[in-house]
Amino acid sequence: MSVQIEQFGTWLIGQHGRPGWIGDLARSAASDRTFPRSGDSEKVRGHLTRIHAEADMFEALDDAEALWFGFGRH
Repeated sequence: MSVQIEQFGTWLIGQHGRPGWIGDLARSAASDRTFPRSGDSEKVRGHLTRIHAEADMFEALDDAEALWFGFGRH
């Protein structure tokens, strides 16, 4: 039996109801048609760099990535 692991980008968008910076990042990602939904955290970081995201969004990404890895996903 194969277990399919949710992609980081998809997981992040699913955090749209979370308060704080992670929620803000998730809501921005959900409204961005070019956001790499099937991407890993490095693809998300590259996307934020390309769109010249504010430094707070990179901090939120770091926090989200730590949370993601804390759930045993990678």
